[in-house]
Amino acid sequence: MKNKLSQFDITPVQYGVLQCIWQLDMHNPKEIAQYLSIENSTISGILERMEKKDLIVRNIDINDRRFIKIDLTEKSKALEIDVNKAVEEVNEDVMMIFTTEEELLLKKYLKRICTL
Repeated sequence: MKNKLSQFDITPVQYGVLQCIWQLDMHNPKEIAQYLSIENSTISGILERMEKKDLIVRNIDINDRRFIKIDLTEKSKALEIDVNKAVEEVNEDVMMIFTTEEELLLKKYLKRICTL
């Protein structure tokens, strides 16, 4: 995954952050950190690096100035389709080693883990 995403100059964890915004419409750093099981102190550094790469913008929430809102840049919006395609290719490559039955079991167990 790391190698595939490097062509877009993003890391797997940065992809996770982008996916939270792209697919789940999450804009709160604390919410994103919780969803990705990342410490709040760690998410700050990740967001800072993403901002330097022009992937996100951190803004003061207009409804509550105590909170920061994460917004996408035009650059990260433009990457969504290509990045998701690359991730899907990695997933397909990984899943090729499993039989259909094994793939179904793996997905079942991963879903169970996610509910913990």
